[in-house]
Amino acid sequence: MATYVMRRLLFSIPVLFASTFLVFTFVSVSGDPLAQLKMQPGADQTTIRNIVERKHLDEPVPVRYGFWLRDAVTNKFGTTLLGDRPIWPELKRVMGNTLQLLIAAQILALLVAIAVGVYSALRQYSAFDYGATTFSFLGLSTPEFWLALMLQVLVVNIFLATDVRVFYVAGLSSVDPGNPLVDRVQHLALPVFVIAIGNIAAYSRFMRASMLEVVNSDYVRTARAKGISERAVVMRHAFRNALVPLVTLAALNFGGLIGGAVIAETIFQLDGMGAYYITALGEADPYPIMAWLVVTATMIVVANLIADVVLAWLDPRVRLT
Repeated sequence: MATYVMRRLLFSIPVLFASTFLVFTFVSVSGDPLAQLKMQPGADQTTIRNIVERKHLDEPVPVRYGFWLRDAVTNKFGTTLLGDRPIWPELKRVMGNTLQLLIAAQILALLVAIAVGVYSALRQYSAFDYGATTFSFLGLSTPEFWLALMLQVLVVNIFLATDVRVFYVAGLSSVDPGNPLVDRVQHLALPVFVIAIGNIAAYSRFMRASMLEVVNSDYVRTARAKGISERAVVMRHAFRNALVPLVTLAALNFGGLIGGAVIAETIFQLDGMGAYYITALGEADPYPIMAWLVVTATMIVVANLIADVVLAWLDPRVRLT
């Protein structure tokens, strides 16, 4: 197991290196980062030349990439193009907030989807199965931004009618939170639900299909023929193998979760990576954008690495690949 994990970890290093190069290249060739500054009336040419020299903007892209990579590794992504503000402190703060949101949404989606998918497979064509199928279609077809707005309207109307505040519709914390943990849960509940709902629909359908395939396989029928109880057959023989495709899907879908976080954080006004990315785009500053993209790529690679480890635990044959 340790050899397998180390091999996967070593494979991740060139992937991250290639990601950084592609990110820097595509962002760099997208346009002149100083175009807006140069168009301003009375722009200080000395300031522009200082920025060009400081960021090596007059060098070829491969040379600029080398300087940027050095800053990313040794100086925590360096500083912004204008204002010379350190990038990492802000990015570190918003990354922690977004990880809270993403991890909570992923855990909620997996727990609910596994329970719904397994029960739907074991009660195929039952009323519960049909209801779960209907919910899945609705969940997959509902836009996240519309659901977020409708939940905000609903929660505000409930508060106005009852004067009881259960959830908050904006921000990460209150001015006077009282219990910080409860307050954070109240603030994150709605965005977590918005991100999780579509994934619950997708994961549950995938889990149902995987479970149906496994429970009808030969080795499960053999286990039943040996007189093993149905609960033991399902949990020991079927459930573990049915999880393998779902783990792969969840890892591949982690990038989609980050995209959903951008929408949710914008609508619920959360101080996370989504808001940070939108702000960087508005300022047309390539360096925070590149840092955000590299951190996002790293999170996706780490998610896939964790999925590889879980797969190796679920199916020992994977360790031989």
